[in-house]
Amino acid sequence: MRETRADTAQAFFWALLLHALLFGAMFVGLLWTRATAPISVAGSPVTAELIDANALSPAMRRTLRNRPEPVTPPPEPEDVAPLPQPLPEPAPQDAVAPPQQSPQDFIPVPDRENQEAVVDAPTPTPADEKKEQDLKRKQEQVDLTEQKRQQEVEQQRRLAAEQQERDRKLAEIRRKREAAAREVSQATRQADLAEQRLRQLADARATQATGSSTSDASPPPGNNGVDASLRARYAAALQEAIVSKWTRPESIPLGARCTLLIRQLPGGQVMDVEVGSPCSYDEQGQRSIEAAVRKAQPLPYAGFEQVFSRNLTLNFTAQDR
Repeated sequence: MRETRADTAQAFFWALLLHALLFGAMFVGLLWTRATAPISVAGSPVTAELIDANALSPAMRRTLRNRPEPVTPPPEPEDVAPLPQPLPEPAPQDAVAPPQQSPQDFIPVPDRENQEAVVDAPTPTPADEKKEQDLKRKQEQVDLTEQKRQQEVEQQRRLAAEQQERDRKLAEIRRKREAAAREVSQATRQADLAEQRLRQLADARATQATGSSTSDASPPPGNNGVDASLRARYAAALQEAIVSKWTRPESIPLGARCTLLIRQLPGGQVMDVEVGSPCSYDEQGQRSIEAAVRKAQPLPYAGFEQVFSRNLTLNFTAQDR
């Protein structure tokens, strides 16, 4: 157990009190051994009677033979320092540690520290205690600084995790908005295509209704005898066939246009396809639309023989399936 300053002060007090008691006892002894005048005591003087040892009984003679020899005290050395007196043990009420209420637990590993060396260790001086306190304060300051640094690192880690969570949520919201916008755009395009098809069907029915009455008449001037509505339906059929085989890259916005030059055979077999000008697609988009044209063959042919062309120029519009 480590000795504290209070223990040192208490030991010093008890040693001082013990020395005071010793000095008081020596002073009283000096007063006691002071020479005094003989006192005359009243009464008869002490008398003694000599008896022959042979006249004693055997038991008394045996007792005299077995009596112990007087002990001769050793000569007292001169100028010898008094022996150190043991410090009084503290009373139970003055003990530093409270009395143990329960038996001590079994210690599997014995204490290998030399307790005598601990007891005989010199009491630290005030300078050593101050130095130890300074080292303890410095260590506490270092521990406090390290604790603050760990708290700052933990706070930065927590803030970074919260920022990552916010970024993830924002990205999820942005993705959902883009998906919703694509769905709305796709629904709008489908509605436009349906309206265009309905218009084309209406035009075709109107053309068929009036075809019997005007079959002998010459076609209207300015279109070289080709039905404009049929050409529009042919372009819409080509657009729909290519879109069904094409996956729009993210780099190409909806509604972007690109000119396609297609060489084909009767029946819709594609011989060659290349991107013409103008075209707003990047390199990846151009390669993907060329591959979609080849996948879509045979291209629409039946019903569009009048407007069929081996060298076809198509203004393609970027759409989703």
